[in-house]
Amino acid sequence: MYQLTLRQLAGRWRLLIMAVLALMPVVIATLMLGDAHAPSVKEFETAILSAMLAGSIAPLVVLAIAAPAFANEIEDRTLANLTLSPIPRWQIALPKLLATITIAGPFILASALATSWIAFLGDPRAVLAVTTSAVVGVALYASAFVWLGLVSTQAIGIGLLYIVLWEGLFSGFVSGVRLLSIRHHAIALMHGLDARRFAGGDHLGLAPTLVIATLVFGGFLFLSVRRLRQLDVP
Repeated sequence: MYQLTLRQLAGRWRLLIMAVLALMPVVIATLMLGDAHAPSVKEFETAILSAMLAGSIAPLVVLAIAAPAFANEIEDRTLANLTLSPIPRWQIALPKLLATITIAGPFILASALATSWIAFLGDPRAVLAVTTSAVVGVALYASAFVWLGLVSTQAIGIGLLYIVLWEGLFSGFVSGVRLLSIRHHAIALMHGLDARRFAGGDHLGLAPTLVIATLVFGGFLFLSVRRLRQLDVP
């Protein structure tokens, strides 16, 4: 009972932290809009949408849910027993992945919706582009972090290093790394959906971005299923 209470408390704190993180871009966008110098579309994209929402807030929120997705089963040593069920392993991995997206998605969706609505004065095309790219980003981060939680007991620490170093530092300054950055493809999708407002940059087109996003999501799901098969009890 005491252990269950601690888990419930940890879950509530996790949700509170996620809510605070999701609120940050909205507050910053409001402050920027209220400044005497109205920020340009490029300034909003760089400071809020790319660096903050897609590059740090979204992956942090998703990591908090995705990395511990199989934690209880691993901690209780019941994951191997779970794989004894006579069902395809994708039917074990996919529900965990969808649950992660269902929990983390609304936080990022609400944040992206409010931020883009404030930043672009309710322009429906721009709002749709931002919110769609945010949802896709959540799905891609979730697929990566659920797999990470299956292969490492230090998923939170490794995930934080990935967010800070890969998505934050390297993808922002090393052009070749961007092709392997979830943040980069989420922003590229935003550009592809509303090239009128988010024009320019070295982003891929809409079709290649959608293809890559599908391959990334499917690839990490495949790796998660493969990992579950490796845990099968002989």
